[in-house]
Amino acid sequence: MGDIRLKNLTSLDELKQVQELEEAVWGMPPIPVHQTLTAIKNGGVMIGALDGERLVGFNYGFPGFKNGEHYLCSHMMGIHKDYRKRGIGYALKMKQMEEARRLGYSIITWTFDPLESVNGYLNLTKLRGIAASFIENLYGDLDDDLNAGLETDRFQVEWRINSDYVRHSPELAIGDLHRVIDIKTDHRRLPKLSDFHLETLPQISEEEGWLVPIPSTFQELKKKDVSLARDWRKKTRQIFQHLMSEGFVGVKVLREKDAVISDYVFVKRSLLRL
Repeated sequence: MGDIRLKNLTSLDELKQVQELEEAVWGMPPIPVHQTLTAIKNGGVMIGALDGERLVGFNYGFPGFKNGEHYLCSHMMGIHKDYRKRGIGYALKMKQMEEARRLGYSIITWTFDPLESVNGYLNLTKLRGIAASFIENLYGDLDDDLNAGLETDRFQVEWRINSDYVRHSPELAIGDLHRVIDIKTDHRRLPKLSDFHLETLPQISEEEGWLVPIPSTFQELKKKDVSLARDWRKKTRQIFQHLMSEGFVGVKVLREKDAVISDYVFVKRSLLRL
C-alpha cells in the first residue's frame, strides 16, 4: 500500500472530497454531504485513504437495526482507478472493523454482486465474511458501467467481527466438495454453464460442501457477450437461492491466476463458529 494513510473523515471539506471521488469512481450523482455528515455524527463511519493530501479511497457506513440486532451497514467503498490492486480495499475494511468495534458494533453488513470474483475473494476469503443471503435484483436497473444491461442480484454479507470465525480464522472441517454444475468454454474461451434442473442435484451431508463456478473476469465476459452474462446471472441466481434455502452459506472464493473460472465454496452455516 506504500505511503497511503487511513483516517476518519469528519469535516465538510473532507466529505466534499469524498463526493468528488465517489462520482469519479461510480459515474453517478454522489450522496449528499448533509446525509453523510449526519450519519457519521450518529454512529456512522467514513474512512479515507490518502496519498499525501489527496483522497484516493473511501469507505462509508451508517447505523442499521433489524431483528433485534444493531449493526454497521457498510454502504459504499470506492478507490481511484490509479490506486487499485494495491491492498487499499482490504486496509479500508480492516480500519472499518477497528472503528466499528470501538463504537460497540459486533456486525458489519454490506452487499456485493455474486458474479464479481475479486469482490467475493476479498469479502469472504480474506475478510472472513459470509454470504448469508441472496437478494434478487436489489437495485432494479442501474445504468452505470458495471451494472448496465443486467439485473442487480446481490449477496448480503454478514461480518461478525467479534466471532471466533473472524478473529481466529479456524480451519473449517469440510469433507468432500461437490461441483454443483458442469461448465464448458466456447471457441472464444468464454465459460458457459450447462443447463440443469435443481431437482436433480444430489443431497449431501452436513459436513460436505458445494462448489459453485463463476467467471473470473465477469466484466470482460459481459463486454464480449452480454447475452452470455445474462445467462450466468439467471442460472447462478437459481443455484444460490436453492443452496441458501437449504441452509448453506458462501464462505470463500477459490481463485487461480489466469483461470477463466473461480469457485464459491458453500457449506452449512452450522459448521461456522458465529
